[in-house]
Amino acid sequence: MNYSDVRLSPHFKLSEFLNLEKYPENIPSMQDVVNLTYGCHQLLEPARMIVGPIIINSGYRNAEVNRKVGGVKNSQHLLGQAADIRPKDPDEFQRLIEFFKSWEYTDQLLTGNGWLHISWNPFTPPRHYIRVGYY
Repeated sequence: MNYSDVRLSPHFKLSEFLNLEKYPENIPSMQDVVNLTYGCHQLLEPARMIVGPIIINSGYRNAEVNRKVGGVKNSQHLLGQAADIRPKDPDEFQRLIEFFKSWEYTDQLLTGNGWLHISWNPFTPPRHYIRVGYY
């Protein structure tokens, strides 16, 4: 399968969430793809309407990749329910934080130096766990 051809939403492709160039073994299940699609439609597309293009630093991770990058054992990245992102325009960073802080579908928002970890869960109500300056 050519992952660069799989579109999850109007502005996001599956390949952006996999980093197959560095981790060719990072292949998601169909449920992981469904979860990523939900996140694109419910969080990333609405955020993009506010701040413009969004860059995905990290998305889906299988267990091996999650270990390699130092992810926590119960990471939502393992389920296709999280992404580490940044706005293409660095001047939109604070606006992106404010959007996710108030957005009803945000399960988790943790911020780092110039990037955000966001998560979602299609199966449970969002926790709205917000930690600005976490990383």
